[in-house]
Amino acid sequence: MRPYAKMLLAAAGALALSGCQYEILSPSGWVAEQERNLLIISVLLMLIVILPVLFMSVYFPLKYRADREDQSDYDPEFEHSNKLEAVVWGVPILIVVALGWYTYVYTHRLDPYRPLDHLDAGAPVEVQAVSLDWKWLFIYPDQGIASVNELVVPAGRPINFSLTSSTVMNTLSIPALGGMVYSMAGMETKLHLIADEEGTYPGRSAHYSGPGFAGMVFDTEAVSDAEFDAWVEGIRDEAEPLTRASYLELEQPTMNVAPRQYGSVEDGLFGRIVELCVEEGKVCMGHMMMVDEQGGGGLEGVGNAAAYSYDRARTIDGFGNLIELPPLESNGGHGGDHGAGHGSDEEAMNGDAQNSLSYVLAMDPDALCSPTGAQTEAKTNGI
Repeated sequence: MRPYAKMLLAAAGALALSGCQYEILSPSGWVAEQERNLLIISVLLMLIVILPVLFMSVYFPLKYRADREDQSDYDPEFEHSNKLEAVVWGVPILIVVALGWYTYVYTHRLDPYRPLDHLDAGAPVEVQAVSLDWKWLFIYPDQGIASVNELVVPAGRPINFSLTSSTVMNTLSIPALGGMVYSMAGMETKLHLIADEEGTYPGRSAHYSGPGFAGMVFDTEAVSDAEFDAWVEGIRDEAEPLTRASYLELEQPTMNVAPRQYGSVEDGLFGRIVELCVEEGKVCMGHMMMVDEQGGGGLEGVGNAAAYSYDRARTIDGFGNLIELPPLESNGGHGGDHGAGHGSDEEAMNGDAQNSLSYVLAMDPDALCSPTGAQTEAKTNGI
């Protein structure tokens, strides 16, 4: 019995050390439940092949072993069996067809970009999620508040996530509620989830993103509508505002950050985070792509390199510490004193350059959004 006791003890130790959590098999949201169903269907279909193979791997060696007494079934002339061929080829084909069908159905049903309007579960809650180094920022645009490493949602109502990242890719994962979607710098992705019942559901980043990755966790609190409203009002009354300046301070690399809240959010902040232009004087991604479409800034844009630089200010070492790199030269159009020095630039450039789209964007990143910028764009594109 001693060998068996050792094996049982080793198995018990492995189970205890695994830290297994079974949210995937015991979901608390419609999306996670559908994903669990697809997982079970796929496993059962594949077991149609796996179980017979396991059985035959034991049965045939025993039945046809060389030292068996009755060898009358030995047939060295055997070449082909239509019945055997039909089973060997027909069953796998049917399984692949079934797997393909269910995969097609559930792929469209569980498209992360697809809203959950068909559930008739009430008004959705909009959440803008930003992955930072190494924490999560959740902005509630309709409520005008924000929180760090704390996600509170009303149970029974869809949650519409808009995701982006300040630096490297991360993945928003709440296993009890559903699948996960990447957050990427300069892009906005979507995810739709729902918590069917009240409770606390662990969340984290499921994509390694550096030395602080292990602490990039948060709790999702699914509460009643009344509790959610009370939580929102409490934050509005007590928490500090989230401005562009406070966001840039929050964005600095930190590890194992405790939850905190912001009582208000500066208008358009999430859009600037997506466009990588929260800092004063930075050219937004949309403007940058427009300049590229028009052929780039040319030699005149060399002096504005700092306005187009983003990653240099966020360079870190292997321990998560910021690395200060030499600043890029700038002609003053996008320096800390944004707007100062326009006169010298205007004198240095000729009239044709001043009227070009690249010049307008170089001198004022917001110009494209103004009536003047729209007119310049229309003139340059010939429309």
